[in-house]
Amino acid sequence: MKKCTIGGQAVMEGVMMRSELGTAIVVRRPDGSLAKEYKKTRKRYKKGSFPTWPFVRGIYSFVNAITNGMDIVTRSAEMLGDGEQEEPSRFETWLSEKMHLPIMQVVKAVAVVLAVLLSAGLFVLLPIGIVEGLEALGNVLGWPWLAEMNLSVSTILQGLLRLIVFLLYIFGISRMKEIGRVFMYHGAEHKTIACYEAEMELTPENAMKCSRLHPRCGTNYLFLVMAVSILLTTLFTALMDLIPGFEKWQSIGINRFLFRLARIALIPLIAGASFEILKAAANSDGFLARIVRAPGLALQRLTTREPDAQMLEVAIASFQLVLDPPDHDIVFESKKEEGLKTPENE
Repeated sequence: MKKCTIGGQAVMEGVMMRSELGTAIVVRRPDGSLAKEYKKTRKRYKKGSFPTWPFVRGIYSFVNAITNGMDIVTRSAEMLGDGEQEEPSRFETWLSEKMHLPIMQVVKAVAVVLAVLLSAGLFVLLPIGIVEGLEALGNVLGWPWLAEMNLSVSTILQGLLRLIVFLLYIFGISRMKEIGRVFMYHGAEHKTIACYEAEMELTPENAMKCSRLHPRCGTNYLFLVMAVSILLTTLFTALMDLIPGFEKWQSIGINRFLFRLARIALIPLIAGASFEILKAAANSDGFLARIVRAPGLALQRLTTREPDAQMLEVAIASFQLVLDPPDHDIVFESKKEEGLKTPENE
């Protein structure tokens, strides 16, 4: 079986595939045609350089996923060309004028900020608020075991609540029609890569026989990030409890401030460690590796759905574009009637 070095991502009515050489996006337009775009990688890290070091590469991968994800989804929507574009808000227009930046850059920046605030609210502030609310309830009811919750117990409880909120969030958005179609394309991406790794001919019929669950999926990575976060922050707070005089700090809240500050500082380590664990588990079929992969694979039953043949055709077209890349960029011009800019119509 081949080990595929191509990774992918489901987008609006399409699939993005990426290799070390470049990135391809293929989208199914409303008229049934396939819009294709390919861009060569402008910046590649040499093997052995700092960004490719173990643990460090996970941090780079995490940052790139955040910074590039919005651009890729936005670009796929532009290529789709379905209906009128949403008009920028007055606030976005005002920011564009004041900062002297293109309106689309401002729109993307606002979207990223809102996404970060939503994530912080759901996965950080909400669990903290629930735990602190329980402690306050313990004070009101006179339950010292709840009011004076150990910091390590509080950390574990917050981590479990964060995981529950994450699962409920994924389940909730999967009920949305548009997200459901994105998850179908996610399944098409996995089936295409699995078909290639099984050394089968890349056809929708063959890909349909393959599994929609894949050990190197970003869903596995997200789950590992949460699991590693719970382990590392719990270990950190347990070590803090060993510091002489720490109980006095706790009475004035210093320990909680230090803990929250340290949790932010631990994010790069969590991202790097999670990436290495995922990479090791994906490249092994041992008992421990299967245990590590199991929760992420189970979660993929929510984040992927069985695609149809047309979706597999899109995923295969995107995969083949990065598998056998052209010697120049292919740029989809959404405003031009002729559609794709290719060697045949240049």
